[in-house]
Amino acid sequence: MTDSSVSSGLKPVPRPGVMDAPIYVPGTHIDESGGDVAILSANENPAGASPMAVDAAGEAAKGLHRYPDGGSVALRQALGELHGLDPDRIICGAGSDELITFLIRAYAGPGDEVLYSQHGFAMYKITALTVGATPVAAPETDLRTDVDAILSMVSPATKLVFIANPNNPTGSYLSRDEVAKLARDLPGNVILVLDAAYAEYVSRNDYGAGEDLVDQYPNVVMLRTFSKIYGLASLRLGWGYGQPDVIGAMNRLRSPFNVNVPAQLAGLAAVRDQAFVEKSRTDNERWLGWMTAQLTELGLHVPPSVGNFVLAGFADEETANRASAFLEGRGIVPRKVGGYGLPTYLRITVGLERECRMLVDGLKAFLSEESGS
Repeated sequence: MTDSSVSSGLKPVPRPGVMDAPIYVPGTHIDESGGDVAILSANENPAGASPMAVDAAGEAAKGLHRYPDGGSVALRQALGELHGLDPDRIICGAGSDELITFLIRAYAGPGDEVLYSQHGFAMYKITALTVGATPVAAPETDLRTDVDAILSMVSPATKLVFIANPNNPTGSYLSRDEVAKLARDLPGNVILVLDAAYAEYVSRNDYGAGEDLVDQYPNVVMLRTFSKIYGLASLRLGWGYGQPDVIGAMNRLRSPFNVNVPAQLAGLAAVRDQAFVEKSRTDNERWLGWMTAQLTELGLHVPPSVGNFVLAGFADEETANRASAFLEGRGIVPRKVGGYGLPTYLRITVGLERECRMLVDGLKAFLSEESGS
């Protein structure tokens, strides 16, 4: 007997927007076991994770037959204590990516707009497309989010505004006053999402991650991650802080056990080891400054960065691509950022001293070869 659906030519069709969304392309990794390599493509903490977090994740293996705590209660309480926040207004997710998805699913759909800065994190656009919403990019000024440009592009269709602060991949940031202006001037029905994945790296006096604005405005949400300075990228762990109504909406989209046990226990241990965080911040600040100076001296365009990465600008896209291939041939892996509208740049993570020196030596060799000297 011939199946009627086959004979009629019918087939499943994804909902509008799903097939319009590009697939996210992560930074390249290579095998680290075969020699001296430097993976500088994904803004990971080159020091790894806190030994306390590593031990906690290992201990979790003894209970793999048990479901996780569905509410990540202990972790939310620890985060509340560390940052002076109400744990009931904290939500944990499988990376901050999952929390971005919750927000867009909860507040946007066909006919709605999701607004973000021109060179903002790729998942804002991708996730907006998957729900049938329209992603809208506001132009930047000198590779910085332009608050006035963002506000000028808010329309009646705008439902969410995403600001990565500091921004990836540019490394630039908005001051506390600039973000406060944005929160103050946005319509109250538009969610302002402050994606502060790199907040722990910033030591500028005029910077704030946004907790105070969440407390002041009902439409502001702050997102954070354990993937960067905490070194837990493989466990996929993030958290958000918002007003009860927003967190409640997000929790309704959260699966019952979205954060696994190793992630919860490692995250809890990582929060308690702030000495590791401080050392990671100090080491990054030292080698960020060194790399910036070295690459600038080589004649590359290096915009100011407050994250754990820099952009290195070349004369044109072809040169940037050749530089990337040359470095990879020497076991040094940068990130091409043409997908972010920056085809003449490579994004390079600040690594350990050995990795930073490998990178600079590699670029010196490349530029020497390019000049024929």
